[in-house]
Amino acid sequence: MSFTLKYKDKLEEKEIPKSNYSIKDLIIELGLSTQTVVSKQNGELAIEDTIIEDGDEIQLIQIIYGG
Repeated sequence: MSFTLKYKDKLEEKEIPKSNYSIKDLIIELGLSTQTVVSKQNGELAIEDTIIEDGDEIQLIQIIYGG
C-alpha cells in the first residue's frame, strides 16, 4: 500500500509503513513541526490525525511566518 507525497518541489511515491498511519506520523517522520505545516489529502484540507489510505495524495505546505 502506498501514497503520493507532494512537498515543496518533490513528488514521490511512499509506502504506508503501518496501519493507522496518520498525517501527523508522516510530518514527524520528515522532521517537520505540526505547527508549521498545513496538510491536504486528495486536494482537501486535512487535520493531522487523518489516516493515510492506499492511493491517497498527501500535500504538505510549509507555513512561512514573518513580522
